[in-house]
Amino acid sequence: MSACTAVWLCLGVAAPLLHASEDVLQQGEYLFHAAGCIVCHTDADNRGEPLAGGRALETGFGTFYSSNITPDPDTGIGRWSEDDFRRALREGLSPAGRHYYPAFPYTSYTHLSDSDLRALWRYLSGRVPVRQVNKAHQLPWYLRSRAVAGIWKTLFFNPGPFQPQSDNTPAWNRGAYLVMAVAHCGECHTPRNFLGGYKDAQLLAGNPHGVDETVIPNITPDRKTGIGTWNINDIADYLVTGMTPDGDFAGDLMADVIDHSTSHLTEEDRRAIATYLKSLPAVQTEKHMHDH
Repeated sequence: MSACTAVWLCLGVAAPLLHASEDVLQQGEYLFHAAGCIVCHTDADNRGEPLAGGRALETGFGTFYSSNITPDPDTGIGRWSEDDFRRALREGLSPAGRHYYPAFPYTSYTHLSDSDLRALWRYLSGRVPVRQVNKAHQLPWYLRSRAVAGIWKTLFFNPGPFQPQSDNTPAWNRGAYLVMAVAHCGECHTPRNFLGGYKDAQLLAGNPHGVDETVIPNITPDRKTGIGTWNINDIADYLVTGMTPDGDFAGDLMADVIDHSTSHLTEEDRRAIATYLKSLPAVQTEKHMHDH
């Protein structure tokens, strides 16, 4: 999630396909920022080069290090083909056919449209290559085999592009696509079971054991523990300013997301996100959003 152009660019839902190469690059840039690629793939705390990886993501299953996604041919994705890239995001597989761990949110990116995958690939291919070897994940012994990730995928991974719902509005479908595919909000805001899969009945209801030991808030419309008292404008404004309706501000992790992503979305997209979030079932949890 990060900076972009302030024009309406299509993400593939209820929108025309872009044809000109310059437009495709702009589309890719918009997606790049909306997806927050730079937030996870840059080790900002240690002044790492953009997109060269190495950021530590501490989880209950071990510490994962983000990968180098610059077009460096030896340490990044410079030797990948567009099909390799598509398979990574759509199927969670490396060019060599190895299963990725779901710390890489292919479980959400799988829902990207084909045109958006192509645009994102073309944009990333034009970034500055940085030679930086990826760090090895620090995992307990029983998770070190990639076969374990393959088993996990058979239990919890549902691949395939987003399917718009004809009984909902274009704005709702747009918001659903942005939340559940591009911005992959569910990856942080949905609690996990003991195997690391979503607790589906608590979609977007917050996670008390989030990345880097953070408490991730409930963003369902529950009035006591979620954002049920917020209206569409409140949500859309929060995604730009980070300020809640009662004058509080987003914490460090969400502040990064806002700075590098949602604040650069078009107003239409931010309101579409708000429309979708307001439509969700309210789920009551123990923690209130304003507590963190």
